[in-house]
Amino acid sequence: MKIICIGRNYVAHAKELGNEIPDEPVIFMKPDSALLRNNEPFFIPGFSNEIHHEIELVIKIDRLGKYIEKRFAHRYYSEIGLGIDFTARDLQQKLKDKGLPWEKAKAFDKSAVLANTFLKKDQIENLNSIKFNLNINDQQVQSGDSSLMIFPIDEIIAQVSKYFTLKIGDLIYTGTPAGVGPVKIGDRLEGYLEGQKLLDFYIK
Repeated sequence: MKIICIGRNYVAHAKELGNEIPDEPVIFMKPDSALLRNNEPFFIPGFSNEIHHEIELVIKIDRLGKYIEKRFAHRYYSEIGLGIDFTARDLQQKLKDKGLPWEKAKAFDKSAVLANTFLKKDQIENLNSIKFNLNINDQQVQSGDSSLMIFPIDEIIAQVSKYFTLKIGDLIYTGTPAGVGPVKIGDRLEGYLEGQKLLDFYIK
């Protein structure tokens, strides 16, 4: 099982971090040890003083595929979920400044929060405009709509499958909207997909 992540997939988020708008999907990966399930608490690691939340739609691949055409990409997933890509922003900036890979800032243990429940595509009113949001301590901090993605889900699948064979159970984190920011010990994070609460956990 692979965790494939897409960076800078919303214009407002790219701009808030001072990044260029990409011409093609920015792809990075996390190991399976990055998964955090069952609404277990997230423990801030000792190597960072600035862990940022990034709420994202997550696609679960359910067919084997390689070189998938965009027009057929919808056949390779039937469920959409919710996750958080935790990022050690201070460490990421140091690595970027040196032209080094991001893995230590993005792929560390338990950095990929994943909701246990996925919604079937037929449970979603409009697959071209999927709504999701993140609340911290009862205050909304991020609000997303898939219609604002630079690269829509089917295009992401087509692009990713050029480079990596997609296997059953692979997860694709599709990018975060604007509003990312730091978390602190004691925070309660609640994530909603189409109005349904799928995430509810604490920072420790």
